[in-house]
Amino acid sequence: MTSHGEGSLWRRPGETADAGKGRPKSARLVDPEDDMPSPTYTGDFETAAIPPYDPTGTRAAGTGYHPLPYAEPQANPGRVGVAIGGDTDADEPFRALDRRGTQDLGLLVLRLGLGVLLVAHGLRQLFGWWGGQGLADFKSSIAAAGYQHADILTYAAGGGQIAAGLLLVLGLFTPVAAAGALAYFINGVLTGISSHNEGRFGLFLPDGHEYHLMLIVVAVAIVLVGPGRYGLDGDRGWARRPFIGSIAALVLGFAGGVAMWVFLNGANPLG
Repeated sequence: MTSHGEGSLWRRPGETADAGKGRPKSARLVDPEDDMPSPTYTGDFETAAIPPYDPTGTRAAGTGYHPLPYAEPQANPGRVGVAIGGDTDADEPFRALDRRGTQDLGLLVLRLGLGVLLVAHGLRQLFGWWGGQGLADFKSSIAAAGYQHADILTYAAGGGQIAAGLLLVLGLFTPVAAAGALAYFINGVLTGISSHNEGRFGLFLPDGHEYHLMLIVVAVAIVLVGPGRYGLDGDRGWARRPFIGSIAALVLGFAGGVAMWVFLNGANPLG
């Protein structure tokens, strides 16, 4: 846009109409003095400079500066397109559990099978149900096998089987319950070798111990793998990812079974 000579209305404040007669017709609307840098010129980006962040929020009022909310740096900010602060891997352990398929169902069947068997066996020995021995005959058989304190062991063995079986069915304190069952089964094998096979180890029935050995394998498996999700222990970390506790329970089961035989029976099963 250019001026229009004498009739132009464009002039500086305080100028008269005659002041612009000598001005070239191509004079610009903006005064060249307006393009001069300010006394505090700091560079080409003077007007676009970004003020430093003030986390205290005490910047002087009236500056027109409103800082954006500060976001702490994230160790794992997530994938592109996900809001900062949202950890997309927070539910990964739960999604991994959901991918277990039928494993937890298999563990439930394993626990229920061994637990129900232990409960039924304990009730049969203590109360004579389903053609069992009953309390008196069970006590006599323990004494005949060479165990000391047969009166106490009668209640301990029968009650321990029932307690361990119920805990396995409920999935509560599963490694401890399976370790107790393991100790009982080990004594069953040692008693059978010492009493019935004259010190000879037989594997296959009717005189062998394949049944007791299979029960030992099942108990060891439950100790090592844990109860699965379908049990009262299912929400506990040590039950979902058993490691040190299961190894300790396994050692306790074997050591307890051997110690029970050594200190309460004392006989050499092989001779």
